[in-house]
Amino acid sequence: MMANTIPISFCLFTLISIIIQFAIGNAQPSCNGLCQTLNDCAGQLICSNGKCNDDPRVGSHVCSGSGGGSGGGGGGGGQCRPSGTLHCRGKSYPQYSCSPVVSSSTPAKLTLNDFSEGGDGGGPSECDNKYHSKSERVVALSTGWYNGGSRCGKMIRIVARNGRSTTAKVVDECDLRNGCDKEHAGQPPCLNNIVDGSDAVWKALGLDEDIGVVPVTWSMA
Repeated sequence: MMANTIPISFCLFTLISIIIQFAIGNAQPSCNGLCQTLNDCAGQLICSNGKCNDDPRVGSHVCSGSGGGSGGGGGGGGQCRPSGTLHCRGKSYPQYSCSPVVSSSTPAKLTLNDFSEGGDGGGPSECDNKYHSKSERVVALSTGWYNGGSRCGKMIRIVARNGRSTTAKVVDECDLRNGCDKEHAGQPPCLNNIVDGSDAVWKALGLDEDIGVVPVTWSMA
């Protein structure tokens, strides 16, 4: 008597069908995809009114794709371009309204700033209307990352290429649109990827302050 056999091709087809259905069932929805809970959406998206959308808490702009409109916390997926030009002291400086997308390791340029009264930071910090001593680990973020003050008082982690890292509190905005005036201590507008750190931040990272600008990465702490 012949035993019942199932063709190998049928078995493979069934297995592949199960894998595909499992993958579809567990895939996280992207922009405007249907969702039910906060964790249903992919990446930095959040469930809002039954659909996946940008998360205002982290300033993501994956769905809106803002590439130079009203400054947001994320920018436009690498499409953040100058929105104007500021002329001062015979030089031209690009003006931005956005910053690159924020991730778990956002590339940036670390610059040095004196947040104390009379320092090169100009007026008091925008977040708390106070000055900060050189011994405080504080930073100003480019306008897009500052995101209308939504990151005020929050801690970020900065990692230098020498492997050292530190945390710092966001206290100010590094203005992308305005500059060359008394309020900005005569400084031109910031670039759109700046983490402007205090003396204490540079020391914690073991960096030479005379260099002035160094590549780093940052994330929310």
